[in-house]
Amino acid sequence: MARGTAEGVPEVVRVGGGQGFWGDDLEAPVRQIEGGPLDYLILDYLAEVTMSVLRKLRNRDPSMGYAHDFVTLMERIFPACVERGVRVLANAGGVHPEACACAVVDAGRRAGVGGRAKVALVRGDDLTERLDELLAAGHALAHMESGEPLATVRDRVRSANAYVGAGPLVEALGAGADVVITGRCADPALAYAPLIHAFGWDSSDHDRLAAGAVGGHLIECGAQASGGNSMAEWWTIPHLDRVGFPLLEVAASGEMVVTKHPGTGGRVDRATVTEQLVYEIGDPRRFLTPDVTADFTSIRLEELGDDRVAVRGIRGAPATDFLKVSIAYSAGWTAAGTLLYTWPDAVSKARTAERLLRTRFRRLGLRFDEVHTEFVGWNAAHGPLAGDPPADLPEVQLRMAVRSADRAPVERFAREMAPLVLNGPPSVTGYAGGRARVREVMAYWPALIRKDAVEPFLEVEVLEV
Repeated sequence: MARGTAEGVPEVVRVGGGQGFWGDDLEAPVRQIEGGPLDYLILDYLAEVTMSVLRKLRNRDPSMGYAHDFVTLMERIFPACVERGVRVLANAGGVHPEACACAVVDAGRRAGVGGRAKVALVRGDDLTERLDELLAAGHALAHMESGEPLATVRDRVRSANAYVGAGPLVEALGAGADVVITGRCADPALAYAPLIHAFGWDSSDHDRLAAGAVGGHLIECGAQASGGNSMAEWWTIPHLDRVGFPLLEVAASGEMVVTKHPGTGGRVDRATVTEQLVYEIGDPRRFLTPDVTADFTSIRLEELGDDRVAVRGIRGAPATDFLKVSIAYSAGWTAAGTLLYTWPDAVSKARTAERLLRTRFRRLGLRFDEVHTEFVGWNAAHGPLAGDPPADLPEVQLRMAVRSADRAPVERFAREMAPLVLNGPPSVTGYAGGRARVREVMAYWPALIRKDAVEPFLEVEVLEV
């Protein structure tokens, strides 16, 4: 628990990361709760593509649209959270935070915490139903890289969600919520909202808010900051089967230590922390969040030993007047299939199979917007290699993928690979999974929108368990 001062402001607040994406280690949040002192647990479920996946799920079933794994997790850890005073913040609400919150309330009652906990939901980030209104009001939602207006793909948009800031999360914590569920919010906001709540940081405390944003960035991607995805002597990192997810110990000044629970696997050192710091940040001088701009060039790291790294010196500046919007739109159809060819002449067999397929495509009149071929084991992960492949490669996997605006040619492609099992080069295997699966391609459209078009529509609702 946070250690308090005479004035009631804690000396240190401990915030732990528990998920880096939907599908991350389900035991990690349990280790965070049970492994040692903790005040807040944050769970980041949403990548850009996840929103479109969740929208598809809700379109099929109006009761869905959120990360259902979170409900199962909360039923498991809710009693311990209540007993230990650990408060949980998660963006598991996806495109249906209302349904997620109700499911968590039911899970809490099943877990025996009825009458002892509150669940808050934050809504208003979902702009999908407001797009026409916003476009009519002059919000072009232009593509951040190409400048193209959203109107050019409006009829194909499947989801649109603004990255909201810490304000409604802080409001929910102030209302006594033990669990705060959001839709799409800025990932670091899950971590610095508790700090604003605990320390009473003002919106003009740019350096402290920037420290919170840096801290949130450090723990939002799960075990990446504690050695789980480290390139720095990765073979020496111990016990990744029970890797300890990162923790922040933050003081009111904004100074912090990145660490993990004792006895867990992984490693926290200058290298692992640095690797996460530079992950997906863009301009290091202007790391933008809805609440503050952080200057990553001001960060100073000091390795303290025993899986502890101090993070100091962070400078901040005011936030912009805009929020980022994550938009997903349909960009046609795709399918990918694989066939595995074995020694001898593995590469030659795979190349022959590709030529046979392309000949079949021409004969059938199949046209695709894109055809992509990889020979996995020779030229896939690192692109085409110069010269001929070694003649003695034991196996090569032909992976072929197509994309088209129309579904019909992709459907036909999905039926064309299987016949090569008997009609093509010999010694093929790896086809037991059946035909290639046809799926819709969801393209990503990043845009900006003024805060005053979103923030007045944000709502916080607190539910009693």
